[in-house]
Amino acid sequence: MLSEFDLIKHYFRRARAGHAVLGIGDDCALLAPTPGMQTAISTDMLIEGRHFFAGADPRMLGHKCLAVNLSDLAAMGARPVGFTLALSLPGADPDWLEAFSAGMFALADLHDCELVGGDTTRGPLVVCITVFGEIAPGHALRRDAARAGHDIWISGTLGDARLALAGYWKEIALQPEALALAAPRMHLPTPRVALGRALAVLPTAHAALDISDGLIGDLAHILDASKVGATLDVDALPVGPALARQPLALRRRFTLAGGDDYELCFTAPAGERAAVLAAAGSAGTPVTRVGTIDAQPGLRLVDAAGQALAMDVRGWDHFGGE
Repeated sequence: MLSEFDLIKHYFRRARAGHAVLGIGDDCALLAPTPGMQTAISTDMLIEGRHFFAGADPRMLGHKCLAVNLSDLAAMGARPVGFTLALSLPGADPDWLEAFSAGMFALADLHDCELVGGDTTRGPLVVCITVFGEIAPGHALRRDAARAGHDIWISGTLGDARLALAGYWKEIALQPEALALAAPRMHLPTPRVALGRALAVLPTAHAALDISDGLIGDLAHILDASKVGATLDVDALPVGPALARQPLALRRRFTLAGGDDYELCFTAPAGERAAVLAAAGSAGTPVTRVGTIDAQPGLRLVDAAGQALAMDVRGWDHFGGE
């Protein structure tokens, strides 16, 4: 049977150069911050049966656990540097550990983000990652930077992850091909790191966050922090390819309040539309303009014709539900 230290050595300690002055193997990792840069830090915990299904594919789980943390760095415009991993395991299954670490490190290597330490213990399956990034002072994409007159933008597409979940839960009758098309958005989200970094170097302040609990709930955080309101064109929201085949009412509900999208919602001055599109092009990420920040508090939902929509939807709350 693998000991705790054998487990770390075999599956999580790597013989490759990294950012850390001292990485895995001592009581603390030692990092050398780039002079003149600020450190961005975020933590996410994923629990079996709450954030992912029991028996989830370990390779995809390894990817997703790191992806949701990198998405937080993307939302601030930060460059990933390193991360720690705290892992509670029911047992030390070599095949599971091999696949989990492979999925996690494939994404880590893509973003040059080094595992610098962590902890393992026996217990229910829980994955907790803390990620570290860096950004130049004054360039972070903060939630309190939205201003009246700003455009609201969304990266990528929304709703397919929620559609997949609805299919798994038998909430709707979803054809196998539709589920197969939607499922990768749920299991293998793409953190928009390149887009966040491209937006962070634009000359004026922008507000941003990543969409994890549904656009309507997450956008409310920007509005609250910035003390503004918004008008959102629900029919302009970019619909995922699987969800695009579903009825209009379902498209509207899942793009607006689906969750698990891990796209960026951000604001920018209307005069910077060309600059935003250029930044998105440089990052290889499509973006869509979906609304306007208003001085009047509150969120107003409209359709493509500008008519008010009365929709009883809300984002996900871990203590309140959807």
